[in-house]
Amino acid sequence: MRIAVVILNWNGKSLLEKFLPKVFDTSSHIADVVVADNNSSDGSVEFLQSEFPEVRVIRNPKNGGFSYGYNLALKQIDAEYFVLLNSDVEVTPNWIEPIIELMDKDDKIAACQSKILSYHQKEYFEYAGAAGGFVDQFGYPFCRGRIFQSIEKDLGQYDDIREIFWSTGACMFLRSKCFYEVGCFDDDFFAHMEEIDICWRLKHLGYKIMYHSQSVVYHIGGGSLDKSSARKTYYNMRNNNTMLYKNLPRELVYPVFFSRFFLDLAASFKFLIDGGLKHFIAVSRAQIGFYFSYRKNRIKRSRIKHKYVSEIYNGNIVFDHFVHGKKTFDQLNPKKFSI
Repeated sequence: MRIAVVILNWNGKSLLEKFLPKVFDTSSHIADVVVADNNSSDGSVEFLQSEFPEVRVIRNPKNGGFSYGYNLALKQIDAEYFVLLNSDVEVTPNWIEPIIELMDKDDKIAACQSKILSYHQKEYFEYAGAAGGFVDQFGYPFCRGRIFQSIEKDLGQYDDIREIFWSTGACMFLRSKCFYEVGCFDDDFFAHMEEIDICWRLKHLGYKIMYHSQSVVYHIGGGSLDKSSARKTYYNMRNNNTMLYKNLPRELVYPVFFSRFFLDLAASFKFLIDGGLKHFIAVSRAQIGFYFSYRKNRIKRSRIKHKYVSEIYNGNIVFDHFVHGKKTFDQLNPKKFSI
């Protein structure tokens, strides 16, 4: 088949038991279903071999996170489209067909995402992706339907098809040709921001990232690292800085990083004031980790042909949200989105 639904798993046997049956029921007529296992120790592979012999299992030698795990597995799969699906996602009928139909009509679409709703509160969007991802000029990510911790109720306000800046890795449709052309995921990211980084790099090549509301899935979220985890803070901060350095046009690198230094400093002290000493330390470690990887990242940056790309919010989402109180996407100035 030309479509492969690929679920990356690490010690997620209980999630596979819960969600894989529906994935298989709604997908097997149109796609191969594959589980890429990151060296689980909870019996996940044995469960799959016993209960789902029809599902192909790729066994990665170690838990290298999202980036390394998918890079290793996808190289072993022959398909025109990869559908990257988190193990904690509940799919719905006809969740694949609308997006494949859209991508078949336009070969400039490299990636597309579904509407991501919350599994526990199904009338609300889910944090990781919602109705399509964006970044502001300082690299801070947000979504239609979610700005920081302000989550919108799904009232049909994003029932559309439109270009976005980044697609969530929780349910990401990727054209395999484009995936290899851009150089796959960045192995060094491990987890977090890797989907934004690859989407940005795809945009440098002139490709589009899309959102399609007729494909709906429900995501639990926080399956690998809880939102309160200091380790998550570390990866988010380190990888965000790495992503910015790799992808910003040359003339924006120094102005953006000058501003980000003070913004990150403010964030670290807010963590400290709120009693999050571990998060304060995580921010410091992230900064140190980023600068220690400068030489390696400079090589990665040199491989990218930079250009100004669409759908970046030319404002400060931190300032707009926390100072001006803008909590929903429609409250942002549409004129500030680059085209």
